[in-house]
Amino acid sequence: MEQVVVIVGAGPSGLATAACLSVHSIPHVILEREDVYASLWKKRAYDRLKLHLAKEFCALPFKPHSPNSPTYIPKDMFVDYLDDYVKTFDIRPRYGRSVESARYDKADGKWRIEARNTETGGVEVYVAEFLVIASGENSAKYIPELPGLDTFEGEMIHSNEYKSGAKYENNDVLVVGCGNSGMEIAYDLSNLGVRTSIVIRSPQFHVVTKEIVRLGMIFSKYVPVRVVDFVAVVMSKIVFGDLSKYGIHRPKEGPFYLKATAGRAPVIDVGTIGKIKSKEIKDYDYVLNEEGMPKNDFPHHWKGEKNLYCCGLSRRGLFGVSMDAIAITNDIKKVVSEKKNK
Repeated sequence: MEQVVVIVGAGPSGLATAACLSVHSIPHVILEREDVYASLWKKRAYDRLKLHLAKEFCALPFKPHSPNSPTYIPKDMFVDYLDDYVKTFDIRPRYGRSVESARYDKADGKWRIEARNTETGGVEVYVAEFLVIASGENSAKYIPELPGLDTFEGEMIHSNEYKSGAKYENNDVLVVGCGNSGMEIAYDLSNLGVRTSIVIRSPQFHVVTKEIVRLGMIFSKYVPVRVVDFVAVVMSKIVFGDLSKYGIHRPKEGPFYLKATAGRAPVIDVGTIGKIKSKEIKDYDYVLNEEGMPKNDFPHHWKGEKNLYCCGLSRRGLFGVSMDAIAITNDIKKVVSEKKNK
């Protein structure tokens, strides 16, 4: 099956890219291994989840959020937004297609993509001039191999399987990881009567509020990042005080600089820090380094060689998804137009 553009993944990144391509009448197909688009949001998001960024930074291309929607949109409302987005742009992913390989053929200058149909078991071959990887930053769960884990008699789940802490009431639960998911899950568990502890994988990270992030993103349009970081750190110190006594230390670099250069997001507090201070949530220190994501640095991360692209991997959330989708589509449109004019 020959296509102009093949998009791998029907999460927000893939949907945004498809919408942009549709607006410019560029033929494309989306291959999605799950049986539904936005599977992470529809199947693997916990109940209390809200978007961590203000809605003006979480809209996909060509469709702003309703002015009547809350500033920080709840999960179910965002899923409704995605449903409407798919209808508006008539996006029709091919479900049950698990991409197993992609190879660039130098002879004809096209990509050959092999995808297994999970229903029939057969392999389908797609040939395309452009390939967009839009599988997202959080598409696969990772559980490290830890000594004793295979003999642990309690229940163990990954964060993408967590829905609510209600069933763990009056039990002991250890949350491993202090990123935004880990911190928010720990807060949810504690609120529901669970004896909660959290392992801090890296003792150096910034803690901010949603409002600090929102102001920082607005200021970033007008002033240098060092100024934004100075204001953000001062505000965080006022709100949270000295967190070093709880094993949490601020890095030397500011939160917005680290996000832009290393992809390290600050922890956006939803109330967890207060519970750590009051010892409702017990805090442990543990160090584990993390690496990954696109080969090229921002803002050129989305483009590879030989018409290969990646969307939604800039570590800038939904705001980055829109930026990537528009940049990719504009680049594809430019190449297509140049060929037509030859």
